[in-house]
Amino acid sequence: MDLGISGKTALVTGASRGIGLAIAQTLAAEGVRVVGAARTVTLELEKVAAAAVSVDLSTRDGARSIVDQALAAVGGIDFLVNNVGAGDPENLSLDGFLDVDDEQWQTIFDLNLFSAVWTTKAALPSILERKGAIVNISSINARMPTGAPIGYAEAKAALNQFGKRLSEELAPRGVRVNTVSPGPTASPLWTDPDGFGGKVAAASGVGHGDLLAGLPGQFGIASGRFTAPEEVADLVAFLLSERAGNIHGADHVIDGGALKTV
Repeated sequence: MDLGISGKTALVTGASRGIGLAIAQTLAAEGVRVVGAARTVTLELEKVAAAAVSVDLSTRDGARSIVDQALAAVGGIDFLVNNVGAGDPENLSLDGFLDVDDEQWQTIFDLNLFSAVWTTKAALPSILERKGAIVNISSINARMPTGAPIGYAEAKAALNQFGKRLSEELAPRGVRVNTVSPGPTASPLWTDPDGFGGKVAAASGVGHGDLLAGLPGQFGIASGRFTAPEEVADLVAFLLSERAGNIHGADHVIDGGALKTV
């Protein structure tokens, strides 16, 4: 299927690894000039990006800065993928509500919600001019209770609502806004022993490999496996394309059947 997006431009946040890197790679393969933003730029990102920029997107200034740099690098922004999220595992407490401090709430909301708000606001004039599209990367945790880390599911639920209300405003002006909500994904967040998955394994008193092997069953994933980052990226590329021209304000779940609600 020809997506018809060759020659377009895209800003992808959190693009150095995992889902963000897969999105950058997929868009670049479709002929899109990608500006990849991440706190740490990787060689993998540099190989596919028209520009790779190191930036802290948990700050308002960082979000504004990356948009300015993207505009300078590629001349305008057709597509925005707000992918950055989660947080540093070493700074995320797995404790319950009463034991988690206010700083964790603020840190998680800044990265998982406000980074998208700030980046979208800065990029929107160019996206409106080009009648482009926005995809926000959320999580199935926005729709279902999760134990830890406190604040993550709440921030993603707010991100879903942000995308919906933005779509209502922008659809009449020719800009599409949609959300993609992955379930557990085979990205470094889970697969890196030093990442969040490793921290959960240590807290649970099990080996990291045993944790990964048991998670599909624990999460009730009907397919029996994690989602691949490339599968999420393919969905994002479709939603950005005119093939999805009348899809507005929708939340697309890709979780192997983990979410059981209708």
